[in-house]
Amino acid sequence: MKPSKLWVAGFALGASMLASPAGAQSSAFYAASAAELAGAPGSVIRVEEFRGAPWGAKAYRVLYRSTGLQGQPIAVSGVLVVPDAAPPEGGHPVVAWAHPTTGVATKCAPSLREGVLTSIPGLDDMVKRGFAVTATDYPGLGTAGEHPYLVGISEGRAVLDSVRAIRSVAGASERFAVWGHSQGGHAALWTGELAAKYAPDLKVVGIAAAAPASQLGPLFEDDLGTLAGKGLTSLTVWAWSRLYDLSLDTVVLPTAIKDVADIGSECLAGFTDLITDVGALDRIKTVGFLAADPVKTKPWAEIITSNTPGQVAAGGPVFIAQGSADTVVDPPVTTAFAIELCRQGAAVRFFEVPDASHEVIAQVSAPAAVEWMAARFAGEPAPTNCIKK
Repeated sequence: MKPSKLWVAGFALGASMLASPAGAQSSAFYAASAAELAGAPGSVIRVEEFRGAPWGAKAYRVLYRSTGLQGQPIAVSGVLVVPDAAPPEGGHPVVAWAHPTTGVATKCAPSLREGVLTSIPGLDDMVKRGFAVTATDYPGLGTAGEHPYLVGISEGRAVLDSVRAIRSVAGASERFAVWGHSQGGHAALWTGELAAKYAPDLKVVGIAAAAPASQLGPLFEDDLGTLAGKGLTSLTVWAWSRLYDLSLDTVVLPTAIKDVADIGSECLAGFTDLITDVGALDRIKTVGFLAADPVKTKPWAEIITSNTPGQVAAGGPVFIAQGSADTVVDPPVTTAFAIELCRQGAAVRFFEVPDASHEVIAQVSAPAAVEWMAARFAGEPAPTNCIKK
């Protein structure tokens, strides 16, 4: 059974690249031995060129080293896009793209798909401006291990190490901006917060996020009233149960555990669909699936709080885009988060797009986001529309 049209309209978090697998060699490329994991975070295990890069650039699939949640060395995959032109003095400025939700199963890695580059909003513009672009898969997507879905430290480290990786592959600068959408917006915010401590060798010039998952508690509560939200919550509790060894039955009805597992085991395909043949989404819509509210139930509540960005300084100027017609990331939540960043003293450019949905906000805001990032690389003062009181 195909998911309902309501789900199709609401749970549109994946990127349009999810098509056919990258090739028969993929599993070997993504597997790293214990010996291969030895090395500094951000150092490259292997890299291969692939077709489909924008004109004037080359694209590479990459496997690089990063740091797991317990401090252990792990492998993370992704893609790199490098301009053909000779780098300027100091190297190509770097934009690190952080992708939206594609699923939590290993097979859901964006770089496993041939059309991955079409999913990076503003890529052509960035290449024309001479930016090198990274796009991490995050841990556990493509590579071995559980994907730490919406776990900020994991996402941020993976993004930062992707910048280190492109520096070793191409003539790239230590100066970078991070640009993400939805889950990737959450990753972008955490990247800014972690940069100075985790990667002091890098210099973040700006953090750009489209409809980010910011205040996780309010977002969880808001989303429980929508089919899209039920799907997101299912993905989250499924991923966290496996990552933190938690019992699903503390928050999920026994009759719905299989449905939640089915949702967690599949991927999002483009802006349209969740690939599943069992009707799990329709059942959790009509029958329900939660035995308790994760926002109010330990230890789930503590995990939500610990992975909410904004508890420390942003790490640089921030650009936030939000569509007024977003039914996945509630606009008032994003507005409240931006206001809190302003209170903390961050230079925030809040860019609201009337009538834009969650599906399109990254694409329609990309020109403004890229222009904003280019100005940060140029050293221009960061604009802000924070209201001073």
